[in-house]
Amino acid sequence: MIAVLLPPTLGLPTRLPGLADRLPEHGLTPISPEVGGDEHPPHAARYVARASLEVNRLVAPDAPTALVAEGGAGPLLGAVGAAQRSAHRPVFGYVLVDAFLPQPGSPTRVDIAKSQSPENADPEAVSADEPPGYRTEPLPMAADWPDAPCGYLLTDPGLGHVARLAGLRGWSVREAAPEEASEALAELLVELRGMA
Repeated sequence: MIAVLLPPTLGLPTRLPGLADRLPEHGLTPISPEVGGDEHPPHAARYVARASLEVNRLVAPDAPTALVAEGGAGPLLGAVGAAQRSAHRPVFGYVLVDAFLPQPGSPTRVDIAKSQSPENADPEAVSADEPPGYRTEPLPMAADWPDAPCGYLLTDPGLGHVARLAGLRGWSVREAAPEEASEALAELLVELRGMA
């Protein structure tokens, strides 16, 4: 079983560098694709295309695969999953890690932050290096998503409301300290595999 760890958007570093550490103990092979190029518009479409190409390059077509999205990659998880369906790659589960949830339609990142955060705030700080239009471009639509069981891993208490929304959708939710995130992710993926 493969766990594709999709990195945050815009080349931001992972907040959880040890996330893959305990996966092999649970029969999961972590794959960390390099996804870049989304600093230029259309940001989301570039990320989805590059992530999909990397998954196709790194993962055998018949390998049972889970997609794990951290941070800004979360709202794009449905579109990346749709690309895997188009490539006839079986996805047995989706996990969001400290990320906003994908929404139907073509919302912007600003729309998602407003609807999923009680304070209408995006926890990812806007930096001077953030490209113009990144938060206001419409995100790719993913019809019929999710097509596999979903889970949410919370290590950032600032996203507790989003984790509750995931729970209201019937998703499996785990809360862990950053140093325990690897074990919590492994348990969540094993649970999702059993539900598929």
